Amino acid sequence: MTDTQQGRQAGRAGEVRFEPASDGVARVVLANPGKLNAIDIAMWQTLRTGFEELQAMPADSAPIAVIVSGANGQFAAGGDIAEFAEFRFDEERLRDFHEQIVGPALDAIRNCDIPLFAQIDGACVGGGLEIAACCDIRICGETSRFGAPIGRLGFPMAPGELQLMCGIAPQAVLREMLLEARLIDAATALRCGLVHQVTADADVAAVTQARAQALHKLAPQAARINKRTLRQIARGGPDAAERLAHYRYADSAEHREGVTAFINRRPPRFGR
Repeated sequence: MTDTQQGRQAGRAGEVRFEPASDGVARVVLANPGKLNAIDIAMWQTLRTGFEELQAMPADSAPIAVIVSGANGQFAAGGDIAEFAEFRFDEERLRDFHEQIVGPALDAIRNCDIPLFAQIDGACVGGGLEIAACCDIRICGETSRFGAPIGRLGFPMAPGELQLMCGIAPQAVLREMLLEARLIDAATALRCGLVHQVTADADVAAVTQARAQALHKLAPQAARINKRTLRQIARGGPDAAERLAHYRYADSAEHREGVTAFINRRPPRFGR
């Protein structure tokens, strides 16, 4: 991707780095030095365009998985508050920020058919928590903290973003986060299903990489179809056309390989 696509602009420290796949696993790194990787407007825009490009890649050349992480031992500590005074006090501009900038970026992440892993180090707060919520598998360190203490800043969570959070966390936990500005620890996040695994802080990257690379043994097509079907179910579907289209994989090479390998008592070779 170009420097513009990576979110680099003169005088702005924040960026999103889309790193090409190594061993089939690509990386997306949130970076905003000195601000715990707080996400500014340009970073949101880069997330949208980058994930749209990932989704548009041909399935046979796309990564088997993408790991989303933060730089310098932190995931992301919400939005970049330094920008807030520029737009938050105007109703139209505020609505545009959430509905035309943040919302589409989160949708692009969530609508990506490639399996997404969140490598959560340190703070995972506000917008960072929303990005992690768009990932399929979330792995964090023992000292990670989660929340959305925006009540301290005088504003609520936008409807679309709260709807996203309701899909991964119990309302009881969300009420604590939002009404009391409470941060929860890793153990609590695991108990309530907000994350899938807690490991030692020093091991988060290695564990996430290992889980992502384990997808080499599985069929990429099956993962993509499962993700699409889960999205359809979340919005009340699949409808009749989507249900019919679901079975188009019947004559695919991956389907034949998986079943044939099992019958012949050998590991499948899905290839890429």
